[in-house]
Amino acid sequence: MNKLVVLAVGGNSLIKDKNHQTVPDQYDAANETSKHITDLLAAGYRVVVTHGNGPQVGFILLRSELSKSTLHEVPLDSCGADTQGAIGYHMAQTLMNQLHKKGLKIPVASVVTQVVVDRNDPGFTNPSKPIGVFYSEEEARKAEAEKGWTLKEDSGRGWRRVVASPEPVEIVEEEAIRTLVEKGMAVVAVGGGGIPVIRLENGDLQGTAAVIDKDRASCLLAKNLKADIFIISTAVPKVAVNFNKPNQQFLDTMTVAEAKKYAAEGQFAPGSMLPKIEAAIDFLEHGGEKVIITMPEMLGDAIQGKAGTHMTR
Repeated sequence: MNKLVVLAVGGNSLIKDKNHQTVPDQYDAANETSKHITDLLAAGYRVVVTHGNGPQVGFILLRSELSKSTLHEVPLDSCGADTQGAIGYHMAQTLMNQLHKKGLKIPVASVVTQVVVDRNDPGFTNPSKPIGVFYSEEEARKAEAEKGWTLKEDSGRGWRRVVASPEPVEIVEEEAIRTLVEKGMAVVAVGGGGIPVIRLENGDLQGTAAVIDKDRASCLLAKNLKADIFIISTAVPKVAVNFNKPNQQFLDTMTVAEAKKYAAEGQFAPGSMLPKIEAAIDFLEHGGEKVIITMPEMLGDAIQGKAGTHMTR
């Protein structure tokens, strides 16, 4: 069978800037990304698309906060489900349209996905996952005081709310996703890292207040599906060391050993590039062939080895 790619699209890449945050703006961004995903499908690859949802979950929480005197508030797991449905709809529809324009008859399906986490995961006591919009430090301190949030500085871009981010343990709808891929469909799944759920002693599932890192969940899916290539789409063309410093250096290639060395040196920001690198290492150490980290618009060139950072064992 043709090689299988699991492609993780960042939630921030679906919002271009502060002036383009509306639902139509996000749809247009999804459409642009789908053009590049179509390049992978046209080249013969089988593709499963995952996506982030940090900003979108933040919007729902803010809307819920502002309207709590009139409407019920929305739990964090339901925010994940809501954004999976909306972004999955955008990604699936725009991908269908782009495939139609190219005359490619590849069916597309979007799967709302639950991901099991351990209720005792230390992530619940150490919030680390950035969600929502960026704030100034003054706005962040005010939100901490008034709303009880935890906010952290995010890679020099501003301050963001952080929430619990436990490790993904099991993808509930994995067999459904695998079946769709085997039937030749392009699949959108594990949106936002999946809806976080815990498994009770009697085997039942129950939602929990968390946001799972989408790169870690995407890595788990890629490993379990035995994908050949794991692509992490992000806001930069390549991985860099000394990021945003005068001696910044973009990397064309990187081995697992080099990635571990750079991570130990603190080269990759927690909550930003570090989870991507850790997911890439995990995938490669469990039999994956290659990881590519690049921007969405460079997917076509990256799969041909002409762009992005290419990681191997």
